[in-house]
Amino acid sequence: MIPAPVGERLAIATAEYNNCTYCFSAHTYIGARVAKVGAGGLECARHAESADPHAAAVPDPSHAIARGHIGETQLEAAWAVGVTDAEVAGNLALNILANYFNVLADTDIEWPVVTPHTDA
Repeated sequence: MIPAPVGERLAIATAEYNNCTYCFSAHTYIGARVAKVGAGGLECARHAESADPHAAAVPDPSHAIARGHIGETQLEAAWAVGVTDAEVAGNLALNILANYFNVLADTDIEWPVVTPHTDA
């Protein structure tokens, strides 16, 4: 199971990547309030970065998969810090599904609105 702070950072990075304001807002709120990710960690997550090597290693292969190609070196770097295939592929699939659904449905945002940079 992926730790909540890592999962929220991946969700934020994926929502930023997919320009999903609903998911970006929700995971920014949940990341701060529930997973206790600080403001600096939330901002880093927007850029798929983290001071935590494990959290930093998850978005790169995830986004490479989303773009349709991943190199063995990207996977090896993630595996070297303990990232599992389930963290990469499983959580990416869940986040992308949520992003696409909420963009398509134009879901009303009940969280404090935070706009992805890609939408600014």
